[in-house]
Amino acid sequence: MVARQRRQDTSSVRPARGTGITAPIAHALRFAGLLSVLAGLIWPIQAAALAWAIAGWIAGDMGRTPWAAAIFVAGGFLRAFCDHRAGQILFDAADQTISHQRAALITREARARAPLGSAEIAALIVQKLPLLQPWITRYSIAMIKVAVLPLVLLLISFWFSWIVGLVLLVAGPLIPVFMILIGMAAEQASRRQMDEIGSMNAMVMDRLSAMLDIRLLGAADKALADFSDRAEALRIKTMAVLRIAFLSSTVLELFSAIGVAMVAVFVGFTLLGEITFGSWSAPLSLGEGLFLLLIAPDFFQPFRELAAAWHDRAAGLSVLAELDALDGAERAPFLGEARAARPLDGPLTLSLAGVVAALPGRRVTLPDFSLKRGQSLALIGESGAGKSTGLAALAGLVPLADGQITVCGHRLDHETADAWRARIALVPQRPHFPDQPLYAWLDPDKRHTDPWPALKRAEVDQVVLRLPYGLRTRLGETGGGVSGGEARRLMIARAILSGRELILADEPTADLDPDTAAMIIRALMHLKENGHSVIVATHDPDLAALMDRRVEVGQ
Repeated sequence: MVARQRRQDTSSVRPARGTGITAPIAHALRFAGLLSVLAGLIWPIQAAALAWAIAGWIAGDMGRTPWAAAIFVAGGFLRAFCDHRAGQILFDAADQTISHQRAALITREARARAPLGSAEIAALIVQKLPLLQPWITRYSIAMIKVAVLPLVLLLISFWFSWIVGLVLLVAGPLIPVFMILIGMAAEQASRRQMDEIGSMNAMVMDRLSAMLDIRLLGAADKALADFSDRAEALRIKTMAVLRIAFLSSTVLELFSAIGVAMVAVFVGFTLLGEITFGSWSAPLSLGEGLFLLLIAPDFFQPFRELAAAWHDRAAGLSVLAELDALDGAERAPFLGEARAARPLDGPLTLSLAGVVAALPGRRVTLPDFSLKRGQSLALIGESGAGKSTGLAALAGLVPLADGQITVCGHRLDHETADAWRARIALVPQRPHFPDQPLYAWLDPDKRHTDPWPALKRAEVDQVVLRLPYGLRTRLGETGGGVSGGEARRLMIARAILSGRELILADEPTADLDPDTAAMIIRALMHLKENGHSVIVATHDPDLAALMDRRVEVGQ
């Protein structure tokens, strides 16, 4: 029930998809489309003025020139204004959409992680979401212009010559037909490219996190070869997308050139008197012929813009498909609102009864046990049995499919989780250090307590003294500048400084040399001796033997 309730809660931050993604900016898109269409409709007026002036020159009437020039220049300024304003609106709308989607994704993934690697999520947020910008700024407006401008120019052409109108009518529709056929392949190629980008980011993050082991095992050349193969696969998929884009452009230019050429041939032979049909009454005049020649390329211009934006459509739809798949992924949302809260009232107690933790695609049964203030307990079991999941469930970071966890006399649920976590300090196996000075990270509750006693008790004070800026040092995200054991001792110092009563430590001595592991064990035992309760998930028999009780997970 809790898992179902939290899934409903997280749906409120689910980003809008499909056509709904543009719903908040629909008014802006319509207004920008109106401005773009208006800019396109100005050109026939400019073309008419230019043809009128040239016809006057041939007839010896130069008095038309100032008026034609004024109309042409005024139209140019108005077109420039409409295009600039439409572009500004479109880019603002695209930025708004991408910002909203990015914020919604980050909020949701922070609350309920999908079963994807962080590298794939980062690739989606950083590399793929920006591909929505050209989809919004180019493709959506191109579709509006294609729906209006060619029809207007076609009607104008038919008004003067049914031959010119017929040429445009035949050549124009062939372009969308071929674009649709090519676009199907473009969309599939773009999706393959998007998948490859996510996979490559995941591989890079995996190799970087394991770089030390790779070098120790002498597998650097193999890792480099794997990366080279994956990069080559991405290059091939990218080139496939580009080939399709060039093909669609070539098809468009071919039909456009044929259409304009046929109009030019008809107009030329009509003006030479070789063709006496094709107009509704008298043969075309010089001004009418020039006007038709000037507007014929613009009949194809919206199709050109649509073809140029067709790849943007394919890329945008690929991103939307990935977002839809991410929406449908099964998640494990944590309890609470992740907000600062007053510590839960009551003496420290913890008990589990029939608990089954709900992970995406998996259920983990946890043993029944209880714990009071000052007691310690070791969760033991084989790798993958669910020890880390058990710690996460105790902190309310994993929902329950069944059973109940009782903390301080209260049921651990959405209402009590934040207050319960205010009494817990977590020592993860892989510490994370945000971009802030070490003294601020050691004191998240802003208690402004002297950190040195806690650092000494965790046997990490000398490490801090060796850092280039001491407590003002900003460690890298994964603790650059300190070893894994030193990072965990810093976590223990942080737990001591926080004064929180229950310490949850996930494999605190894993992958450490005996001396460093002994420091970690001494620090944890010091916490227990000072009244803290300690729960460790561990494979270390020495650490487990020092706990008051040992509970096996996965029996």
